Formats: sequence, structure tokens, C-alpha cells
Amino acid sequence: MTTRYVVTGIGTTAPNGLGTEEFWSATLAGRSGIGRITRFDPEPYPVTLAGQVRGFAADEHLPAKITVQTDLMTHLALVASEMALADAGIDPARQPEYEMAVMTANSSGGNEFGQREIQALWSNGPRHVGAYQSIAWFYAASTGQISIRHGMRGPCGVIATEQAGGLDALSQARRALRQGAGMVLTGGTDASLSPYGLVTQLPTGMLSRSADPARAYLPFDAEACGYVPGEGGAILVMEEERAARARGAARIYGEIAGYAATFDPAPGSGRPPGLLRAVKGALADAGITPGDVDVVFADAKGVPEADLQEAGVLAEIFGPGGVPVTAPKTMTGRLYAGGAALDVAAALLAVHHSVIPPTTNVTRPAPGCDIDLVLDVPRAARVRTALVVARGHGGFNSAVVVRAAGG
Repeated sequence: MTTRYVVTGIGTTAPNGLGTEEFWSATLAGRSGIGRITRFDPEPYPVTLAGQVRGFAADEHLPAKITVQTDLMTHLALVASEMALADAGIDPARQPEYEMAVMTANSSGGNEFGQREIQALWSNGPRHVGAYQSIAWFYAASTGQISIRHGMRGPCGVIATEQAGGLDALSQARRALRQGAGMVLTGGTDASLSPYGLVTQLPTGMLSRSADPARAYLPFDAEACGYVPGEGGAILVMEEERAARARGAARIYGEIAGYAATFDPAPGSGRPPGLLRAVKGALADAGITPGDVDVVFADAKGVPEADLQEAGVLAEIFGPGGVPVTAPKTMTGRLYAGGAALDVAAALLAVHHSVIPPTTNVTRPAPGCDIDLVLDVPRAARVRTALVVARGHGGFNSAVVVRAAGG
């Protein structure tokens, strides 16, 4: 029998919904979580909008002894992990500890925690810096804390490839299962909306400076002006399909059927970007043709040149308008390492419910973007196979094929 690696649990911490049910209902309804930054006064900064996980209070979900030593990025990951395990019906205390693995993605580290401690250092001196500064800022902190909290002593790791990381982590999870792990918690979260975190993002020149939440993030639109940053992400439970069925898993959302990653050549090299090869590689890894794909969850950067490039790749592979394309991240902003993981969660839910979530706010497709963009309202469709595309700043390209279980 062919070995298949499936998702049996989903946990989401998204700007438009805490928890999978709330996130999915908001996404299908077109409700956005993008708004003016409230965690600090954004007035002095050129970017004032973000996708915040509003109403999230870590102490309502986690013990104080954990929240005091960890950053928001880890709080979000821990809560999403709890949700995913509950959804999968897995009690870690009843599992072999060395057969449980953790593979997450993160791109920014614990910026908010780190800024607070650095301010204490410069204002009051080194004796006022907490000991947890040494671990809370670290981009691997979420993997470590998840592992410790649930006694998961199998293979553990972290991927730092910005937006592509959410897909790259799934590949590492699949590898861990192939090498004998019984289950893996995988996905990614980021939280970069402290003043320091925001300032470090500005030099890319790709963040939207619009103050209108409805017009700030418009991928593939003629008025595209950059993207809105966000926080949150998703954590998934992955297992080998036969093992999941043998334990009586309540549901199997779908299979992680294919994956590929490439890296762009140096600027000025004259060689093409690597996105086309990544998509073709993922389709080949899944053993499918472009005609088998029912929907594409686009990277959707919202930067005109990048959008045109991505649309060109999709048109080359699928034909102009040859496959429905969606970008529900218009309702959350780009969540960096959490963004692609959340897209995979949405793709799994699309497969599970046979519906394509919409792209919101796009009103006038940009010339040259010859894609069938699903706009404003969900599209009922037979969804058996979805392609998720992600590009990370610095040249990372990744693609994952999600397929209905048994497909």
C-alpha cells in the first residue's frame, strides 16, 4: 500500500477568528481581521494597519508560569497546538513520548518580549532584564515550549524561511513520519507587531501604507500597493493514514500529497525566479497533472511586480483562467511563517467542505493577471485537490499539494 501522510487535527489563531470554527465561518463570510494597530500607537509610523488576533488573552488559555517566560508568538502556537490535539482526539500523555515530534516555522522571533527587555536594559540596567530573555526571543522557542508542555521527545525542529516556512515545516513533518514518528505537531505562527518588529519590516518597501482596511491589501488588483502584516497562524496534527485509521481518528481532513521548494537566483543573474519549478515539483511529487488541481491558494503578495510574476506562473501551468485561485489572506494580512500554515488549514477545510473561500476587496484585476480569482463570496465546487503556494522574502519558494484522503 502507498504510504500517505494526513492531517487529523487543525488549530488556528487568526486575526479574523480564534479557533478553526470561528476562523472558517469568518473567512466564508468575508469578515476581515485587518484594522488599525491597537497594541501600541502606530501614528508615528508609516504603516498603521495590521491583522491582530484581537481579544486574545494568553492568561485565559495558558498558565502564568508559561506566559511570563514566553512571547506572544509562542502563546499563539501553544494555544493552536492545544486546539489541534483536541481536534485530533489525541492525549499526548497516553502516547509514546519519543514517537511524538514537533516541526514548526517562525521568521521573526519573540520581538515583543525582546523589545520589552531591551527597554528595561537601557532604562534601568542589566539587573532589570529577566532571565527568560535568553529563550523567549529565540525563533525555536515555540517548538521547544510545545515539546516541553506535551512531553514530546521525538524529532523537533524549526524552519526559518519567512512566508514559505509554513509549507517547509510540513515537509519536515512528513520526513519525521517516514523515519518512524507516530505523530507530528506542525505549522507555524509569528507575531511581529511590536514597534521594533514593525520597524524591521519597513525596509523591504513592500508593506502597504494605506490607512483604509478595505483598500490596503489588494493582491492581483490594479491598485495593489503592498501587503498588510499580520500575526497568528495554524498548527496541524499529521499522522500516517493507516495509523490514524487504526486508532479511530474522528476525521481526516486530507493528505499532504506533494511538496517542493526552490530558491531564486541572485538578482541580475538573468535566470528566472524559482516559483515555476517549485509548483511543477510539488505536482510531480504528488503524482498529478495540472488538470487534477481544483483550486490554488496563492501567495498573493500584493506587490504589483510579484503578483504579475505569480499570475504568470499559474497561467503557464494551468492556462489563463484555467483553475480557480483564491487568497483568503486578504482578511488576515500576511502572517509570515504563520501565513502559509493558515493557508494549508484553509485548503484542508476547502477540501473537507467542498467550497472555495473568497478573496475580498479586489475590484479591478490588474492587467496581465490572467487568473480566475474567486472574489467576494465563496464558490461551491468539488474540491479534491488544492495547491498552496508561498514565497518567503529573500528568495524562498515552496508549494504543497493537499488532497482529499483516499484521493
